[in-house]
Amino acid sequence: MISFFTAIVLLLLGYAIYSRIIERVVGLNTQRKTPAVKHPDGVDYVPMKPWRIFLIQFLNIAGVGPICGAIMGAKFGTASYLWIVLGCVFAGAVHDYISGVLSIRKNGASLPEIHGYYLGPRIRKAMILITIFLLLLTGAVFVNTPATLIQNIYAPNSNIYLWVTLIFLYYLVASVVPIDKLIGRIYPVFGFILITSALLLLGAIIVERPHIPELWEAISNQHPNAASQPIFPMMFVSIACGAISGFHATQSPLMARCMTHERQARPIFYGPMIVEGIVALIWAAIAAYFFHDHPELCIGKDGPAMVGVISNYWFGPAIVTFITLGVICAAITSGDTALRSARLIVADVIHYDQRPVKNRSVIASAIFAITAALLVFSMANKDGFESIWHYFGWTNQLLATITLWTLTCYLYWKGRQQWFTIIPALFMTMVTGSFLFVAETEGLGRYIPREIGYCIGAVITTFVFFCYLRWTHVFKRRQDGFHSTKGVAKKRLTGDK
Repeated sequence: MISFFTAIVLLLLGYAIYSRIIERVVGLNTQRKTPAVKHPDGVDYVPMKPWRIFLIQFLNIAGVGPICGAIMGAKFGTASYLWIVLGCVFAGAVHDYISGVLSIRKNGASLPEIHGYYLGPRIRKAMILITIFLLLLTGAVFVNTPATLIQNIYAPNSNIYLWVTLIFLYYLVASVVPIDKLIGRIYPVFGFILITSALLLLGAIIVERPHIPELWEAISNQHPNAASQPIFPMMFVSIACGAISGFHATQSPLMARCMTHERQARPIFYGPMIVEGIVALIWAAIAAYFFHDHPELCIGKDGPAMVGVISNYWFGPAIVTFITLGVICAAITSGDTALRSARLIVADVIHYDQRPVKNRSVIASAIFAITAALLVFSMANKDGFESIWHYFGWTNQLLATITLWTLTCYLYWKGRQQWFTIIPALFMTMVTGSFLFVAETEGLGRYIPREIGYCIGAVITTFVFFCYLRWTHVFKRRQDGFHSTKGVAKKRLTGDK
């Protein structure tokens, strides 16, 4: 268990040290008023206490990602530990923090608006479609998982579509009512349940002392289908929310509209990513133990099913119920805020006032109809959950990649050091660029040799980097021209020739 506890310490050190470095790079403006202070509307722009915002942000970004995603990522072996730690500290938390700060500084702007501001109107239009698609996939995934767990744990003889319907109705209500009336009141309780359930599992590790594989024992690919599931890029897509996730940046504007001071950004945006990484590490380590020492219990089990296997192995019915409730809360709370974010993005695009409840209901109804169609697909197919999870994971990582490039452009524009975002941006570009050409079940990997797939990914990464360099060149020319024009105008005004 040396690797496991070392990884937890490294995550905590990442917050204590690296988050302060990033804060200095971005800078703070303590005089700037936040959106919630400038124009509260009683619906989405509502000032809340920092500890509430922290727990809500943690629940919003967590979902089942650090649980089911970490479990499926653990199939690859202890390489998952490295990705959770390095991804959280140097990519995911940086991505969440800077995108959250930009939303505060852009009046609570949604993610596509931030992309459009720095990358242009064409990118903005594309990002609107990609972001909404991801949020709809999130809503579908995070209905399926809690409904399955409720049926398996609490009501094995019930009809799963009953729970799907009830969860959907809750999503509709939660995405429409003012954020402080429901989310602001009960989500901190749900956050406490999720964190406590993770601590119970951590306690089981300490007391039972299972043989959790060390990093050096299973660093090679341990996946049961290793021939068709290479660690790169499959593991980096499976463990999305537990390391870096574009979905997180879609949730940050919700909390950016509730904060009262820019100094709150580091604990509210960087901190929850680290907590989520610890939760993901706990589930990944325990899952690695089961995959390594008890493979007979894991045959044919997906992420939600493994939650039940792990919980029942060590705990009695009461604690199993509590742990499962934590997973259900995580899924439900991310699902409704995902669809709430989709509503806000659509409203921003069409400039549709969201203060009247009727207007909110119109957009929410259309969003829910599309999400229901995606959900039916995932439930009608045998491997529907795993397939839709991989598409969710890839779209999620694609959005994170584009956001990292946007943040890199922002840092260049501000004259700040870009290496903090450009290195993870290049890495994630290679991950997402090669996935569709290497994956044998979700992409073109079944038709082309894997080596060619990696080469295509490298070409895509090189091309994107070239586009960034060209953008900096054009930007610098425009800036030089701007300053030159200002100088000429100043000389004319002062009479200098």
